[in-house]
Amino acid sequence: MADETDDREMGAVTFEPLAQALGERYLTYALSTIMHRALPDARDGLKPVHRRILYAMRGLRLDPNGAFRKCAKIVGEVMGNYHPHGDASIYEALARLAQDFNVRYPLVDGQGNFGNVDGDNPAAQRYTEARLTAAAAALLEGLAEDAVDFRDNYDGSEQEPVVLPAAFPNLLANGSSGIAVGMATNIPPHNIDELIGACLHLIRTPNARDDTLLDFVQGPDFPTGGVIIEPRAAIKEAYRTGRGSFRVRARWAVEDLGRGTWQVVVTEIPYQVQKGKLIERLAELINAKKVPILADVRDESAEDIRIVLEPRARTVDPVMLMEMLFRASDLETRFAMNMNVLIDGRTPQVSTLKEVLRAFLDHRREVLLRRSRFRLARIEARLEVLEGLLVAYLNLDRVIEIIRREDEPKAVLMAEFRLSDVQAEAILNMRLRNLRKLEEMEIRAERDALVVEREGLAALLADEGAQWARIAEELREVRKAFGKGAPGGARRTGFDDAPEVEEISPEAMIEREPITVVCSEMGWIRAMKGHLAPDAELKFKDGDGPGFFLHAETTDRLLLFASNGRMYTLACAGLPGGRGMGEPVRLMVDLPNEAQLVALFVHVPGGRLLIASAAGDGFLLPEEEAVAQTRGGRQVLNLKEGVRARVCRPAVGDHVAVVGENRKLLVFPTGELPEMGRGKGVRLQKYKDGGLADAITFDLADGLAWKDPAGRTRTVAGVELAEWVGARAGAGRMAPRGFPRENRFG
Repeated sequence: MADETDDREMGAVTFEPLAQALGERYLTYALSTIMHRALPDARDGLKPVHRRILYAMRGLRLDPNGAFRKCAKIVGEVMGNYHPHGDASIYEALARLAQDFNVRYPLVDGQGNFGNVDGDNPAAQRYTEARLTAAAAALLEGLAEDAVDFRDNYDGSEQEPVVLPAAFPNLLANGSSGIAVGMATNIPPHNIDELIGACLHLIRTPNARDDTLLDFVQGPDFPTGGVIIEPRAAIKEAYRTGRGSFRVRARWAVEDLGRGTWQVVVTEIPYQVQKGKLIERLAELINAKKVPILADVRDESAEDIRIVLEPRARTVDPVMLMEMLFRASDLETRFAMNMNVLIDGRTPQVSTLKEVLRAFLDHRREVLLRRSRFRLARIEARLEVLEGLLVAYLNLDRVIEIIRREDEPKAVLMAEFRLSDVQAEAILNMRLRNLRKLEEMEIRAERDALVVEREGLAALLADEGAQWARIAEELREVRKAFGKGAPGGARRTGFDDAPEVEEISPEAMIEREPITVVCSEMGWIRAMKGHLAPDAELKFKDGDGPGFFLHAETTDRLLLFASNGRMYTLACAGLPGGRGMGEPVRLMVDLPNEAQLVALFVHVPGGRLLIASAAGDGFLLPEEEAVAQTRGGRQVLNLKEGVRARVCRPAVGDHVAVVGENRKLLVFPTGELPEMGRGKGVRLQKYKDGGLADAITFDLADGLAWKDPAGRTRTVAGVELAEWVGARAGAGRMAPRGFPRENRFG
């Protein structure tokens, strides 16, 4: 019994599958996020938080020509009455509506620090003040005339509008962005003048094509300006499908400083790019020498943006400089458009330009009809009162007598003059001063004017063509107030084609400087500034020693040949500096631990390499085939199991000299070797024991040279060398007297 009592007190327990329970609850959460937080309404272009902010500010009488109020007061009003989700999110949304670098037509007029294009945050809400702008007033116009539906707020204590009347297409004018559950939206701002032009065309031609509407709407109009370089065909496709992207570049110009010197001045930056971070990025490019033709960057901005870029030399091409910066920084960005909106406030849909404008126009017609019906009802009520007052004026003496003598004058007036309760009440509430003749004339004039207005409203409600004509007239008034003729209404973002420039190679982005590349025997590599002498004193780690020493430039690429037959590519600009011992080359390329370094040299375009394995097979490799694009390198020499690559040397002569581990030397023409991009190669020399020790190319006329143990150069040429000249794949003869004991040509 006690257990049953506990169950009743705790409530009934229901059992259902976990997947079903989670699914239902997650779906509820997803719908709430989509409809009440992340996606804007196609009719007024607002999310609930923005709509509640504007409505609360209207309730506080913060009109465009009125006084400012503290943002803390506004945020408290919104949070307490309509949006119980925390003051931080409300103030963030409020501040953004006041930022003219984020919103094309600001809906809040801010006083104080509301942030800036550098990326600085607004001041605390207790320090800033705000009121509505004229654009916000246009969105709210008609709320007091039953233009839209109202609903209960979160606790049922207040009423809030479901949608605002919206005198202009705010969704496209100011854009919107948000991330919901499983969907997102990102709509760029546009120019009101162009949007209204498209709306007027859609009113005249309801079946207008999207391409025709794009004759009016050129594309996005970002508050920070910039230049759109997207092809026109791509722009049309984006608006036809509701998805697409726009490449936006900074606006720049060359400023002549005299005597052949110049500088680039950036006056507009892409939308939603923080100027402070952009300057930091440009400074990083200079410090890292990734754009060597850029010498300095200065921020000379005041009210307007002014970023000065100084070239390294007067001979620099400004277009090339800017193309490098566009690729390496946020001076060029891509805005991805996804017009995912709520149609009629309920259905999320990726909409085309025509569908969004159609939703706005249908909403404006509904607002017009509701306001007209509301006004008609008010006229009818007022005419009823005026008719009663006129009856009183026609029978003034009798009305006064009834009021003076009767205990219940209202009932007597209603019975004698056939008045309604409203009319009798109005007569009884009249003041004595209103009994003058002039007042009667004014009432008759008001009645006649209201009768005419009533007839006009009745005709309007009965004629759809007249309704669209009235909507077009209202849109023209909005265009006059906010269009290109109004302050700040002109288009800010321009259009242009991207200049045709040659492909910028990575080497062009690097400042050309001489370096000395040092790689130790164990594979630790570094780059020393300048060209050091071969006998320069160098330090290595304990147990390590010199391996490779070569002169190069920062714009060069190095080719590294390993004993596994793979060729790897290293950029000299990416090598570690020479202050320490360097870094392991195995961290820069995917070189297996069991593979050893065979050769390291500077890549020479157009050159050829002599490649050979320890088994005595080899071929000629064009250097273009040796360059690898990835860390994994490129397999150029195919090897059998247990065989290692042994030789990689530049092929610059007409003959090849091969020496085996058995000290036998063979010389044959280079033409007997095939030129291949990859393979095993052909037999260079035949061995009974051992394998290949070394190979080299040389010009027969100059002779074969090597250094003896004393460091002197020994050369064998002419008749003396003839006994070692033979056909490829021969066994050869014992090397001449004085040939190095390690069987290497040096």
